[in-house]
Amino acid sequence: MATTRPETTVSGPVLFAYDGSELAQLAIEQAGRQLAPGRDALVLCVWQPGDVGFEPVDDQHFDAQNATEVRLAAEQTATHGASLAEKAGFRSQSLAAEAAPTWKGIVKTAEERKASLIVLGSHRRTGVVGHLLGSVAAAVVAHSASSVLVVHSDPGLFGLGAASF
Repeated sequence: MATTRPETTVSGPVLFAYDGSELAQLAIEQAGRQLAPGRDALVLCVWQPGDVGFEPVDDQHFDAQNATEVRLAAEQTATHGASLAEKAGFRSQSLAAEAAPTWKGIVKTAEERKASLIVLGSHRRTGVVGHLLGSVAAAVVAHSASSVLVVHSDPGLFGLGAASF
C-alpha cells in the first residue's frame, strides 16, 4: 500500500546565491532538476568594492575600487543568473546587494524576502586558504533560518554535481 504525503505549500521564493561561477550555474541547474517548475526565485549577487566577490559576466572589466562600477557589474551578473534560472523552470528576478562578508548578505536577503530555500554552490576550499577565507556555504547553513541546498561539484557524476541538504 502506497503512503501519501500531505501536500505542502511553498510560502517564499527560492533564493539563489549567484557569483557567476560555473558552480553557481550548476547549483541553478541542480535546483531546476530537483524542485517543482514554476517556483518564484530571486537570484542574488552579493558585492563589495575592493574585494568584489563574484565573476562578472562576459569577462567584463571594471574598476574594483569604484563602487558604482562594481554594483553595475554585480547587477549584470545577477541578471545573467536570473536568465539561467528562467531556463531551469523558475520565475525569477535578479538582485545585487552590497554586503561583507558575503554570507551575511545572503542570509539578510533571505530573511527580508522570506525565502523558503537558499541554493548555493560550495567551492570546497581546503587547507590554509579555506580556513582563512572561510566557507560562505557553511556560514549560510549555520546562520540561516531558511533551509539550504548546497551543491558540490563532483566530476565523477558526469559534471552533474552532487547536492546535499
